[in-house]
Amino acid sequence: MTDSWGELYDRAREHDVSPAAIGESLERRRAEAGEAERDDTAGDPDADGQSAASPDGPSAASDDGQSTASADGPSADDGADPPRADAGVDDGPPNPARIVADADVLAADLLAGGAAREALDHVRRHDWVELAASDPLLEDAEALVAERADAGLAAAHRARLEGERIRVDHPAGDHPALASAYRSGAAHVLSFDEGLTSTTANLSLRPRVDVSVRSPDAFARLFDPERLYPSVADGEYPGPDRDPRA
Repeated sequence: MTDSWGELYDRAREHDVSPAAIGESLERRRAEAGEAERDDTAGDPDADGQSAASPDGPSAASDDGQSTASADGPSADDGADPPRADAGVDDGPPNPARIVADADVLAADLLAGGAAREALDHVRRHDWVELAASDPLLEDAEALVAERADAGLAAAHRARLEGERIRVDHPAGDHPALASAYRSGAAHVLSFDEGLTSTTANLSLRPRVDVSVRSPDAFARLFDPERLYPSVADGEYPGPDRDPRA
């Protein structure tokens, strides 16, 4: 049985970690992963050296221009709760009630609270608001929590996320958050990375990935569930329908 969010936050309370420190760890981890990938593809004539879903070239598509997301996704037979569903290929408009939180936001929600927790509480309070994430994205978040706190808390946190996310699959080397949004049809990405949240970055992403990248603080301030509800469901907004600490 997985820990409740309240229990996870109680366990994390002893760790005093800032979002900036978490961001530094994520930047270092992904830089090292990029170097390893370049080493692996060195000498490969078919490798172009560019991630399919990065700020520099976020196409996240196969050679024929079509999404290659797997509806089955990676196996979840690891003892964690099963995911809510696997996201298939979504060729329609972005889903405004589907959100991707990058690994720094997921880790900061647990270890730092503040804007990250406030933003993700919007997801936890509403059954119709969904969190999408790939395995690589959760692996990054788990590694951040293990580095800045401890491995046991990191595993418990990941187990809880496994049971609540919409799971998506994407090619190795893609930016985990951007590719998760592209593959799942999510309309929003939450990140502390100013290289993704800036106006310039959003404009450069838009021709390839129809997604809005915001800081947790901006998302928490702008997200209006009452206004959004009629676009995703029938009837009037019923109010929050879940306990965000359950």
